[in-house]
Amino acid sequence: MVDPIFGKHHSETMPNTPSAKRGLKKNADRRELNRGRKSSMRTWIKKTLAAVEAGDLEGAETSFVMAQKLIDKNAKWNQIHANTAAHRKSKLAKAVATLKK
Repeated sequence: MVDPIFGKHHSETMPNTPSAKRGLKKNADRRELNRGRKSSMRTWIKKTLAAVEAGDLEGAETSFVMAQKLIDKNAKWNQIHANTAAHRKSKLAKAVATLKK
């Protein structure tokens, strides 16, 4: 059974102990927070790439700064690996640099 809130990995048994019940709620809250953090990072990456496609240097630079900030924060929070963060920032920087030429 796929739970719409907890996804496909949610077990069908409910927690038995009070601490397990608290843990389930805590996990759901954290999952929501983590999804939001990752989603906003992806949004700013897409905005940067869209501005590059449109040839908008100023828009690309401003959204790149925000994307870079969120990528670093997500790496700090262990949402993404540090090397993945470096790779994504490098890819975006290279894309923005093509507009400057």
